[in-house]
Amino acid sequence: MGNVFYRNPRHSYPLAVRGEGVYLYDSQGRQYFDGSGGAAVTCLGHCHPDVVEAIQRQVELLAFAHTAFFTNEPQERLAAALAARFGEDDARVYFVSGGSEANETALKLVRQYWVAHGREDKHVVISRRQSYHGNTLGALSLSGNPGRSQIYAPLLHQWPKIEPCYAYRQQRDDESEADYASRCAASLERAIDEIGAHRVAAFIAEPVVGATLGAVPAVGQYFSTIREICDRHEVLLVADEVMCGCARSGTYFAFEQEAIRPDIVTVAKGLAGGHLPIGAAIARGFIHRQIVDSFGAFSHGHTYVGHATACAAASAVADVIEREKLVEQVSTRGAILKRALQQAFRDHPHVGDVRGRGLLLGIELVCDRETKTPPDAKLGLAEEIRTRAMSNGLICYP
Repeated sequence: MGNVFYRNPRHSYPLAVRGEGVYLYDSQGRQYFDGSGGAAVTCLGHCHPDVVEAIQRQVELLAFAHTAFFTNEPQERLAAALAARFGEDDARVYFVSGGSEANETALKLVRQYWVAHGREDKHVVISRRQSYHGNTLGALSLSGNPGRSQIYAPLLHQWPKIEPCYAYRQQRDDESEADYASRCAASLERAIDEIGAHRVAAFIAEPVVGATLGAVPAVGQYFSTIREICDRHEVLLVADEVMCGCARSGTYFAFEQEAIRPDIVTVAKGLAGGHLPIGAAIARGFIHRQIVDSFGAFSHGHTYVGHATACAAASAVADVIEREKLVEQVSTRGAILKRALQQAFRDHPHVGDVRGRGLLLGIELVCDRETKTPPDAKLGLAEEIRTRAMSNGLICYP
C-alpha cells in the first residue's frame, strides 16, 4: 500500500495490470471475468482496439483545447450523434467528466431555465427514495441513499423524495400492474401539491434504478403518467441514465422503452465505456433557447468540458455500438441471460427476485421468499458475495 487515499484503506487491493475484452488481469497473473463491467461502465469490454486507435489518433492531433477558447471536431461530432439519438435536432449536449457532474449540470440547467422564465420561486427538485444520482453535494442531495449521504447531511439540500416504482416490494397482491403504476406515480402529484407547483422546478428519476435498488425498471404506464403530471404542473422531467443508458438496458436511451421524452437526460459510464472519463447532459432545444435568449450564456463550467480526446473515445464507442448492432444484441442476449438466471435460481430459498432490462440485471437476496424479509444490513451479505466471487475470478456489483 502506497500513498494512494484508497476507497477502503483497510482493504488490500490486487494490482490490475491489463485488460482485454471481458477480462482483467492482476500483477499475480490472476484472470477476472468482469461480469458487471466495473460499476456498469465497460460496455465494450476493456481496451477495445477501435477505441484505443481513436484515442491514439486524437492525442497525436489535439489532446485538449479549453472550450472557453475553442470547440473541437470530436465534440461537435459526438453532440450531433447524441442529439440524433435523443430525437430532436435542436437538442443541445453539454459534456462533462462523469455522471455526478452530468447531474450537477442538469440541476443548474433546470435552475437557470426557470430564472430565465422569471419563475425564481421554482427551485425545489423532487427525486425518489432508494435512488442514486452522484457523489457531489448537489447530486448527493438528490440521492435517496442514506448510507452515502448521512455523514454529509448538514451540507445537503433536504429536498423531498417520493417512493420508487418498486413492484417486487410495493405492489399489493390484489393490485394489477397498471393500478400499482398509477398509484405509485400519484405520489409525485401529492408531493407537488404539498410543496406548491410554483416552487417545484424538476423531478429526476432513473428509468432503470441502478446502484441503490439493483436494476429495478418501472412497470406499466408509470413514466407516461409521470410525464403527464410534470407537463400539467410545469415541472421539468430529468432522466438519469448514467448507469442504465448508452444501450445497456436494451435501447440506446432507457427512456425509449417508456414511450416518453424527458426534458433533460444525463449519461456517462457507457458513453466512452471506461476508456476515458466523460459524461453529458442532453437538454431539449427549448431549454437552451430560453437560457440563451435571457442570459446569453449558461452560467456553469468545468476545466474538461468537451475534452477532445474523451469525445473521440466516446464517438468510437458509439460507432462500434452502431456497426455491430449492439443495441439489438443487448436486448436479445439480455433476455437469454435473464431467463438463465431465473432458471438457475428459481428454487433458491434466498433469491427473491431476478429483474432488470437488457444487460442491466439484478438479483435480490432475501431471508425468506414468502415474507420477502431482507437480510440484516449488518451481515454485509452482498459485500461478502462480491468478495467471494472475486476470489473465484468473477467481478459482480454488490
